[in-house]
This record gives sequence, structure tokens and C-alpha cells, in this order.
Amino acid sequence: METQELANLIFPEVKEISYYEEKYKKRDLKEGAVVTRYAPSPTGFMHIGGLYQALVAKKMANQTDGVFFVRIEDTDQKREIENGVTDIINALKNYGIEPDEGMLDEENSVGEYGPYKQSMRKEIYQAYAKDLIAKGLAYPCFCTPEDLEQIRSNQERAKERTGYFGKWTKCRNMPLQMAYDKIKNGESYIIRLKSPGNPDKKIKHKDVIKGSVDMPENDQDIVIIKSDGLPTYHFAHTVDDHLMGTNLVIRGDEWLPSVPLHLQLFYMLGFKPPKYAHIAPLMKTEDGGKRKLSKRKDPEAAVSFYKEEGIPKQSVKEYLMNIANSNFEMWRKQNPEKSLEEFAFDLKKMGVSGALFDMTKMLDVSKNVISKYTAEEVYEEALTWAKEYDTKLAQMLENKEYSLKVLGIERGNSKPRKDIAKWSDLKNAILYMYQFDKSKTNFEYQKVTDKEEIAKIVNLYFEKYYHENDDKQTWFDKMKDLAEELGYSREVKEYKAKPEAYKGHVGDISTVLRVTLTGRSQTPDLYEIMQVLGKEECLRRI
Repeated sequence: METQELANLIFPEVKEISYYEEKYKKRDLKEGAVVTRYAPSPTGFMHIGGLYQALVAKKMANQTDGVFFVRIEDTDQKREIENGVTDIINALKNYGIEPDEGMLDEENSVGEYGPYKQSMRKEIYQAYAKDLIAKGLAYPCFCTPEDLEQIRSNQERAKERTGYFGKWTKCRNMPLQMAYDKIKNGESYIIRLKSPGNPDKKIKHKDVIKGSVDMPENDQDIVIIKSDGLPTYHFAHTVDDHLMGTNLVIRGDEWLPSVPLHLQLFYMLGFKPPKYAHIAPLMKTEDGGKRKLSKRKDPEAAVSFYKEEGIPKQSVKEYLMNIANSNFEMWRKQNPEKSLEEFAFDLKKMGVSGALFDMTKMLDVSKNVISKYTAEEVYEEALTWAKEYDTKLAQMLENKEYSLKVLGIERGNSKPRKDIAKWSDLKNAILYMYQFDKSKTNFEYQKVTDKEEIAKIVNLYFEKYYHENDDKQTWFDKMKDLAEELGYSREVKEYKAKPEAYKGHVGDISTVLRVTLTGRSQTPDLYEIMQVLGKEECLRRI
């Protein structure tokens, strides 16, 4: 009996591989164009690490005039969750990481290299598996779970590494006629690769990020087609990346040990392998050490966390780029007004060890991002968030004209305010512009605490110096005049030079007014606050 006869029995209906090689033609792209992909499994919420990988892959494709596509790897259908694909696609779309090709929702896709969902490509994988069987490079395995457990037990007793390889491959050298008869009799089986590897030999792999890595050859006869007819991840991704023209695989470095197997699959199938770039995981400090950002332990591991907190999408992307490329932070300082798309990303500048994910740093980045927003942009994004997560804030923002004035304070100038990192901060940051608690008595006036002195400062200012239409310089000059009249220095440096000569300085005077009008000692520009509040409200508050 010939191997072709066995292959025909196992896969009688599948097309020849020549059909698929002709159907999925080589991409016509300029030299150096990167074709890469994001290939998640729809088995749970989207991890921030997945967004990180997708952002890097999209950036590489964009800056080389290449292609970024999304392929759903759903061959493990027992773990698949409802609407898992839609959730992934929506998360990417929400962050502006839209694929050039790939899945659009649970069933629909765009592009000429689909289907982009592995469960819809079953006959393709079977065609290539059939070809391997016909060439004697794969075989049916009839081992039961009990057989495999016995093999494992024997290996452990013999103090050998575990797996299905070498002398432990019970079905590898089964006579073809016996295998044929077992299949005819309806026995359950899977398809295994007949690995030619020798673990005593090393492969030399040059990873785009990690550099040169030496690893033992793969000698495991891995499963390539499961009993349900669907492929394993290892086999499916090899066939898909070949037919879809992937030339750069960007993925987590947990897959680095699989490189010998994956390269072996490419060579056995007669394919040119892509380049690999293995990204280090996002890490978090804990108890003086570092660990991987965890879905189970860390709320910030879920992409949905950032939406719920009201951290702008641009802030998340800026921060991820910050930890992805060591030179991004300096580039951003030198190019504060340029878009993220203008940054020349370089995979070789990614760290080879875990990148530290720091929420404090992310919020600092977010403050910078929001500081560049116009009042209109802050209003629209904050209101959209508030309608879903904070009804009180949404009610505060109902008066758009007034809210735009409030949100415009210290915005659009050379040193904009940087007190807002996320929309969930906003309500507390601006509450005093909407509500004033007259019953509150524990205002922190700082240096000036005597009630009679406070009353004198406030009353004299509004009786003699306040004018609603003063420009900022005139307003500040009058504050200095008020300070001088009441025995305070006009300049801080004068007070520091001769503190015994004055009650305080002009800053202490403005603090009294600030606290009286807002209830807070720290606020954005007092002049702008008073302009927005207006004379009537200022007088009502004092």
C-alpha cells in the first residue's frame, strides 16, 4: 500500500494544494512592505497586551505601505465565548487600530485572502495535511488518552523528558495497511507530524527583537489535525501565514520556544518562513520584584478598564508607544504637536526583557495628552463618557456654553493645565465651578487664617479694586495694589528678602480670594475662574 492511498482514505473530498496556491496569489507589494497580523483567540476579554501587539503590528504595516490583517484563531472552540470576535474587533476599532483586511464581526470579513477565521478554513488545512501524509511526512495516530498517559508515566519512571517522540511514538511506524484497516473499522484517530528533528542539533534563529537565539531542533511528533478535523494552532498558523503572505510575525515571547517547531513546519510544507519578532510581556512591580500583568489579579489588564476609567484612547496609545520604543519619549518632547503616526517605529528598539507597565506613568502621559485638547474636545469626550458612567457629571455638562468656558480655563496657551488624567477625574476637578457649599467652614486659607483679616481682604478687594472687564495684567496689578494697601509685599521676592517688614506677599492675598471663591487652595488660573464665574456669582459666593 502507498501513502497516497492512505491519504485519500482520510481526506477523500479535499482539493489539491495547487488549487489554494493558485487561489491565494503572492501579494503585489513594494520592496520592504511588511505584511503582519493580529491573530487572537476569542476566548475572553481583550488583554492590554493584545492591544499592545496589535498597535505595534499596525504601525509596522503602515510605515512600510504594507498590510495589517486580523485573523481569528478559533480552533479551540470549547473555550470560545459568545460575541468574542465582535468584542475584539470593536476594541481595535475603538483605538483606531483598524485592519486593512480581516474579520469585521462574527461572520463577515474584508479582503481577498480569507476566510480570516480558522474554523471556516477547515478544508484548507486538511488539503495540506493530506499532502504531508501522501509524502510520508505525517501519519494517523490511534493512541487513546490512556495510552498517552501510560507513555508519560513510563517516561517519568525512566527519568526522561515527556512527549510523543522517538521510541515513544507508538503509531509512527505502524504498517500502512494496519492504519488503513483501523480507519475503515471506524477507530478514532488524529494526524501527527512525522518530525525529522534531532534535539542534539541546534537551530540558529535570528529574531527581529531578541537577536540571535540557538535552540534544539524539534523532535516531537505533534498533533496537526485533531479528531474533530480542525487543526492545532501550530499547523493552522503555518498554513495561514503562508497563504496570506505574512512576512513578519509579531507575537508574545511566550511563543519563542515554539520557533523550532514552527520553522520545521514551514520547511516540511515547502514554505518560506516569515521573520519573527517576539515581544516581551508587560510587567508589573510587586513585593520588590516583577511579574506579568495578570488577567486575574490586575483590573488594568483588561482593555475595557481604560474606557470605564475614562482614560482617552490617545493616552493609552501614547503610553504603549512610550514603553514599546526607547526613543519615543524623547521624540515626543521634541515633537509635541506631531501625530503618533509620524513617529518612525523601530522593532529593534523594543526591550528584550519585560516592559514595566506603570499606571502612574500612564496617567502622567494622559495629563499631557488631555492638556493639548481644545475645550470642545474635552467637552465631547467627557460628555460621551459621563452619559455611560457618571450621570451627575453628565447633568453638570448640560449647559454646553457655560461648560465650554469652564473647560477652556488655562487651555490653548503655552502652559496649559495638566490636572486632568481621565474623565473620571473631571467632576471633582471642576465641581466648584458649578456648586458652592456656603455651609463649609473649614476652608484651608493657608498663611492668612484670621477671620477678620480674611474679611478685610475680600471686602476691600470687591469694594475698591474689582472690575469685571479688567484684562489679566490690570487685574494682577490691582491685586498688588490691594496687597500693598493692607501691608503685604507686592512681590514674593521682596517678602523673602525682608519677611519681617510685611504681613505676607501678594500670593497670600490671591490665595485668600481663591479659597473664598472656590473653597480650594489649588486651582487653575484665578483670573480666568473669576471671568467665567462673573461678578454676580463672585459676589454671591463672598
